[in-house]
Amino acid sequence: MLNDIAAYQYFIYSLPQSFPSIRQSTLTLILHGAAFAELMGTIFFRDDIRLEIWEDIDFSDAVIMGYSYSVNRGAERLYWYDPQPHPHIPELAATHPHHKHAPPNIKRNRVIALGISFTQPNLPLLIQEIERELLATTQ
Repeated sequence: MLNDIAAYQYFIYSLPQSFPSIRQSTLTLILHGAAFAELMGTIFFRDDIRLEIWEDIDFSDAVIMGYSYSVNRGAERLYWYDPQPHPHIPELAATHPHHKHAPPNIKRNRVIALGISFTQPNLPLLIQEIERELLATTQ
């Protein structure tokens, strides 16, 4: 899918139909040439939970070149994912450079990010995590 802009656009804009837990999406795929795009926006869920998303995508190489995914409840940042390399932290080697900043002390507490990738869409995994970890406990 990362090799086809039209397919990725369809995927992004149909997320609310694929995941009924989504209340609203402001995701926008901004084209920067024939094969490069930037995805920006927020997916809103109930209980004031939102997933803020930024991706740079190179469709000619079928890769996400950079990303930032942040999960928030109201003004509180619950956790976030980024690909900033931390080769000095051996515990992160299994998913290098992908990792999750998680409580406690989310700025410094980094854990492996299973399933996060540069070569496949990450949003389904992130939405499912929100459904499982945050929404399932607040019904």
